[in-house]
Amino acid sequence: MADRPHILIVEDERDLSDLLTYNLKRAGYSTSTASGGRTALETATRHAPDLILLDLLLPELPGTEAAARLRAEPATASIPIIMLTAKGEENDQVIGLRLGADDYITKPFSMRELLARIHAHLRRVASFETSEEEIFEDGALHVDRARFEVRLEGERVHLTKKEFDLLWLLIRNRGRVVTRDAILARLWDYDADVETRTVDVHIRSLRRKLGDERIETVVGLGYRYRDTQSP
Repeated sequence: MADRPHILIVEDERDLSDLLTYNLKRAGYSTSTASGGRTALETATRHAPDLILLDLLLPELPGTEAAARLRAEPATASIPIIMLTAKGEENDQVIGLRLGADDYITKPFSMRELLARIHAHLRRVASFETSEEEIFEDGALHVDRARFEVRLEGERVHLTKKEFDLLWLLIRNRGRVVTRDAILARLWDYDADVETRTVDVHIRSLRRKLGDERIETVVGLGYRYRDTQSP
């Protein structure tokens, strides 16, 4: 990651785009902007940013589709994406998370909160990039943290970065319950009582991709990774 992390702002409202640019530069980031989904894809592919702020409602290409395409391309697959959404777009927020967004923030939002989330996501990326190689195998499941790779029955499984981080957190704590609060604190790094369904969305997605038997719900507490080869 560069000394000055670069953030791509994908927002078609000019006033908001300018406001974000101003505040991000004041906070020490470099920025570029795109007003539409297709332009965002071209910009991100040409010069991969460290993080993308992606509006949900965009001309040319919806934010959900843009997120899915960014995740499908190796050059942009691991870039953190924070979606900017409006109240009343809850279903689209869920779709966005399933298609690859790491986080979302609802308009109107506090610039202080947005900056805190940006900082948290960039810090996790830096931590991941400097971590030593770690590999986990559980029967048919193979997880290579250094390569950001998951295989099931020998076939590669596509996970978003947030899904991968969640899976690894559960694996590192396998056999023990990881509470929702702990997941939010470790992976989203903010107090988000009203956003706990974000965790549920990612858990459901992992189960859909890896099977229901590996991630156990402990009612009233949280989740636990259960080795499939354990008694």
